[in-house]
Amino acid sequence: MNTAPDTSPYLHSHQFNDGNPLAEKNTLRATVITAVMMVVEITGGYMLNSMALLADGWHMSSHALALGLSLAAYALARKLAHDGRFAFGTWKIEVLGGYSSALLLGVVAALMLFQSVERLFAPSPIHYNEAIVIAAIGLGVNLLCAWLLKDGHHGHEHGHAHDHGHDHVHGHHAHDINLRSAYLHVIADAATSVLAIAALLGGKYFGASWLDPVMGIVGAFLVANWAVSLLKQSGRVLLDAEMDAPVVQEIREVVVEHFPYAAVSDLHVWRVGKGRFACILGLVSTQPLTAAAVRGRLAVHEELVHITVEIADAGSSPMAFFQRGSGNR
Repeated sequence: MNTAPDTSPYLHSHQFNDGNPLAEKNTLRATVITAVMMVVEITGGYMLNSMALLADGWHMSSHALALGLSLAAYALARKLAHDGRFAFGTWKIEVLGGYSSALLLGVVAALMLFQSVERLFAPSPIHYNEAIVIAAIGLGVNLLCAWLLKDGHHGHEHGHAHDHGHDHVHGHHAHDINLRSAYLHVIADAATSVLAIAALLGGKYFGASWLDPVMGIVGAFLVANWAVSLLKQSGRVLLDAEMDAPVVQEIREVVVEHFPYAAVSDLHVWRVGKGRFACILGLVSTQPLTAAAVRGRLAVHEELVHITVEIADAGSSPMAFFQRGSGNR
């Protein structure tokens, strides 16, 4: 006979990501637009025997692939949202998509640098009129896609203040890394188009053909900088390197302010969603203290959505915890 207690009233969800349907829809639109433009440029390049058109088409293919990765990450995170194998939800699938996209962005930067340096030392004739038209059309497509992806940010970034004597705004924690990666790919393509147009105009009207490869080198370093920034941001989340986040110090401040007879013996904080964190807090107390009381004080921090508290008596064995509590907000 099964005598185990019924735990169903105490069960809670570990899915902390609300999703971003608008971003997913706009990423799909941007992916389709970019893919169509890529096919047009590659097909036109072969039909018109234009190397410039072909090069721009294959360059755009890398961004179409990156946008496709971001779209796939959104779809997988949504599809697997209720899969019990994920201890803290599927949000990190989106982060992984952003990280992979950043790697592709780095590859694009390396190719841009290689091709620009090669062209600098071995210049070839440039068909300025055709190239300017191509760059202008590509810029228009990029700006349209950038507008679509930027719109996906609306309603998904927020800030809030705490009433414990000092205010902190945590809106920067709420960035959609997957959406940012897609957005940066489009912006990178737009930036290179702007640089290309400037270089082509300079070459056409002032005979400065060297501007084309030089602007390519400048664009390569610009794109590489964005790639490194995105790799750092997404890598921190994937590796749970969040112990320098402001909320960590705020947890310690709650203990010092409200429980001066307790000391922090263990603390782990990691991100489980956009602007949302989980924490495990271990305390050693010289006075009776309940986990519920600690969790109640920590509840002021809205970014803490899953809190586990373990409390040990200062006079007992280090492994003897007399209170333990955990749960979602």
